[in-house]
Amino acid sequence: MNQGIAASRTPLHQFTVPLSATRRGARLARLLATEQLDAWGLPLDPARLIVAELATNAVLHGRVPGRGFRLTLTVTVDGVLRIEVADPRGESAPVARDAPPEPAESGYGLLLVEESADRWGVLPGPFPRKTVWAELEPGRFR
Repeated sequence: MNQGIAASRTPLHQFTVPLSATRRGARLARLLATEQLDAWGLPLDPARLIVAELATNAVLHGRVPGRGFRLTLTVTVDGVLRIEVADPRGESAPVARDAPPEPAESGYGLLLVEESADRWGVLPGPFPRKTVWAELEPGRFR
């Protein structure tokens, strides 16, 4: 195993919280992320925007009645901030778009995540869940 890669993924800080799949839960995700990032001495933007978009998507597209979503923030020893939002709708995974969506009131969330993050993606499972994640390199938010 390459120890350089393993060391770079070692968590320095981690915060996880389950939230209700409601508009209030999405708002609380953003507020809790803001408080946690501030406590860690990290800049709030663009992480706050990414959390807001991923949490909103979990509420709008990943909601299952009676089930919530989970927000996880991790800072690795090499300074990478990883934002994860897991929801119970694994069958509806988001995909990157080749072109911007048609003008509408919604549909720009993942485009904002793609523009704001260094990387983003989707991890399936464990069934029936999925996790949408985004990473920010230290130079992007410090």
